[in-house]
Amino acid sequence: MRVLMLSWEYPPVVVGGLSRHVHALATNLAKHGHDVVVLCRHTAGTDAETHPRSDRMVDGVRIIRVAEDPMHLTFEVDLVAWTLAMGHAMIRAATDLLRTWQPDVVHAHDWLVTHPSIAIAEAARVPLVGTVHATEAGRHSGWLSHPLNQQVHSVEWWLANRADALITCSQAMRKEVAHLFEVETGDITVIHNGIEERSWQVSSDEVAHARSVYSPSGAPLLLFFGRLEWEKGVQDLLTALPRIRRSNPGTRLVIAGKGRHLDELIKLARKLRIRRAVDFAGHLTDRELRAVLAAADAVVLPSRYEPFGIVALEAAAAKAPLVASTAGGLGEVVIDGETGLAFAPGDVDALGSAVEEVLDDKVAASRRARAAQARLAADFDWGRIAEATADVYRRARVGEPVELGRPKIATGNAFEL
Repeated sequence: MRVLMLSWEYPPVVVGGLSRHVHALATNLAKHGHDVVVLCRHTAGTDAETHPRSDRMVDGVRIIRVAEDPMHLTFEVDLVAWTLAMGHAMIRAATDLLRTWQPDVVHAHDWLVTHPSIAIAEAARVPLVGTVHATEAGRHSGWLSHPLNQQVHSVEWWLANRADALITCSQAMRKEVAHLFEVETGDITVIHNGIEERSWQVSSDEVAHARSVYSPSGAPLLLFFGRLEWEKGVQDLLTALPRIRRSNPGTRLVIAGKGRHLDELIKLARKLRIRRAVDFAGHLTDRELRAVLAAADAVVLPSRYEPFGIVALEAAAAKAPLVASTAGGLGEVVIDGETGLAFAPGDVDALGSAVEEVLDDKVAASRRARAAQARLAADFDWGRIAEATADVYRRARVGEPVELGRPKIATGNAFEL
């Protein structure tokens, strides 16, 4: 099949897990013989002079990157306007593409590409498939209190109701999407994220170096890696750390990643008097991350909201003992007592107890880590995920033209309606 994917991030433009998802899906579809074009963007803050539109083949996938429009827009300040401008650039690029190449399906990844995806699918008269990777209501615990929240939610609702086929990455997200956007659960296909085939093992020297950097005394070492946003729950891990350090003196924590919550997390660490026990490591290269994963006594993923949790798969690939909340898709990825230890989102006491259990019984923790790694090939293989996605493409049919009105915005908590 000829597949046109739209995504606002694609390597080397990486903001979160979406970039890795689209890259792995596109390259594996190409390996299976599909003709895949990815329409994406250059890094933010550039323009057509510094980064003109490009069109090239990488890993069997044709990647068309659009330049930003000349107007001065900043993602962090002008989110909706910036997104519309990006969509405008994508539509212009697609107009040129459609003169020589016709897709069988258009696949939109998340709300930021809703406008161009709908316009292109309608111009090409082909089915539109949408993958909802997360929701605005989910990221804000059900509250859509500000105009920006409401704008994003309404675009998500538009994509969910306009798409000819919908995909979510977990059963939890399937229920969330059906409830928030008033679509039938049976119309949504669940296809889990996967993990790319690559070596997660590093040399003993690299592991020893990571230990010497982050825990020179040999004390227990904990690791969180991911975006530093409120919904990732790092504040709960910091709150639990004083208790963990009382039962396991000297325990240190590495927080790897960037995000808007960084300054607040640093302030909290100081307030809890654990600042010297916490390393805010920022972005780590793949190699550095693998070394810290191998050196850590436990990887802790305390998310308050998590559509899937690809970081759990990466920890499993490195055979790192896992402690994770049951938020969203994490509850499907980490099986409590079998592939890791789980706790309810926001339950700081349960988080602390689970970490203490891992540190107290490293033999059992290692056994669970091996079980988690063994499960990857069976349940999270990208080749199988690509074929399942291609099946959705084949089943999708262009629906009757429909003009949709604006959705109602919940005045209370959207999950309690």
